[in-house]
Amino acid sequence: MHGQFEGKWTVVNRVVGAFVRAILVVALIVTPSMMLPNVSPDSAQVVALVALFGAALTFFEYLSAYPGLVEFRDAPPFNRVRFLSLFATIFLLTIICKGASEPTIISEFVTAVGALIGFVLDFPYSPVRLMVLALPENSGDYHVNLMRVCAGISYLSSLISLSIFLLLLQQRRWPSTSGSFNVWINLPTFDPTAGGDVVSRLKRDARVNTVLGFALPFVIPFVLQSASNLFGAIALGNYQSMIWTVAVWAFLPSSLFMRGIAMHRIAHMIEGKRRQAYAASDLEHMPA
Repeated sequence: MHGQFEGKWTVVNRVVGAFVRAILVVALIVTPSMMLPNVSPDSAQVVALVALFGAALTFFEYLSAYPGLVEFRDAPPFNRVRFLSLFATIFLLTIICKGASEPTIISEFVTAVGALIGFVLDFPYSPVRLMVLALPENSGDYHVNLMRVCAGISYLSSLISLSIFLLLLQQRRWPSTSGSFNVWINLPTFDPTAGGDVVSRLKRDARVNTVLGFALPFVIPFVLQSASNLFGAIALGNYQSMIWTVAVWAFLPSSLFMRGIAMHRIAHMIEGKRRQAYAASDLEHMPA
């Protein structure tokens, strides 16, 4: 009877957790359209559709006990830090864009911080300068300054989230103290049986993610500038597209950095367990 109660409680916790995560994903997606003024009905409908799709995907992903698309699903705080980082970036960028027409004390403060960071990081060949150069050539000073402010606050948010992630990993000694780490569940795209040593492959993937995390802030503006010839330049009047573009530009590299660090920690954990197993085996075979 006690075991059945624990099993039912586990199922309830899983359902509630999946539902809460789905609601948070909806809040993330609809934040710009809910806060920004003069959002067209067609745009709001598209955002609502995307939010429902994201909520359904998140709900069924965390409801299932089997691996899906989300990595490190059962290894907090990896996804929690990434979600909070993206949510904070989207929220701050929305405040900045809304403050352009409806200024408040908070919007002016956030804009001032973004302007300061953007000014410091706006030097030749820097990621912020490249994002500013990704704007159309006929962009006015207002839109150039707005892009610089948004890029500055997004870059600051990504650096803070990366620092918080490193501190949490160090304090919690992740993933060794988070229970048994299931590679099949937490790394669904990584096949341990694909061949080669698992530790070597994890370290190689960690290095690849780190390199990509370093290169993407420079590559994404170049891709945007090249794609503008085919699909059009960044819509300066559409704050929603600017918010998501700048947020992804800052979030994706920091997310790859986190993934690389996490995979490197997992490789070290496996190495440590191997050494313990070898040491225990040597003790068993030692003569009495």
